[in-house]
Amino acid sequence: METQNFKIENAKSSVNWIGKKVTGSHNGTIAIENGNFTFTNGDLTGGNVVIDTTSIKILDVTDPATNQQFAGHLASDDFFSTDKFNTAFLDITSVEKQTADHYFVEGNLTIKAITHPIGFNLEAKTVNNELKASGKIIIDRTKYDMKFRSGNFFTNLGDTLIYNEFELDVALTATLS
Repeated sequence: METQNFKIENAKSSVNWIGKKVTGSHNGTIAIENGNFTFTNGDLTGGNVVIDTTSIKILDVTDPATNQQFAGHLASDDFFSTDKFNTAFLDITSVEKQTADHYFVEGNLTIKAITHPIGFNLEAKTVNNELKASGKIIIDRTKYDMKFRSGNFFTNLGDTLIYNEFELDVALTATLS
């Protein structure tokens, strides 16, 4: 049984987020602090990713003052509480191979020291000593005590309602370590 460990290359990887509300959406990036993927006999079998929540950037708000205010709000206790919790974690608990390079991944996602199971599809291809992985992860923010303007917790929000789910579009590069 051959086990290989691939370490995520932060500079070659990206995580883009999209948050939606009644009147539109916002998007930006967030950085990976570190992580790895484990392959056994050529198949993905595990791994983990650590996200630096202090690195959240908003790309669609171009006015510097508004962008800074929005970033401060995302860092606040209404959302990520980055002063208290500057990282979020994904630990892969199981992997089901779908096709040669496609997997259904289940894991435990921890944000603000709150952990919930999550599942998503991941495409992972290895060529020589490099791994390219990509997927979309949908997260219900309310499970992680991010209830600001959620219709589940507040009424009469009208067009200020923010949808509970946000998306992470992940494109990772990792090298054999």
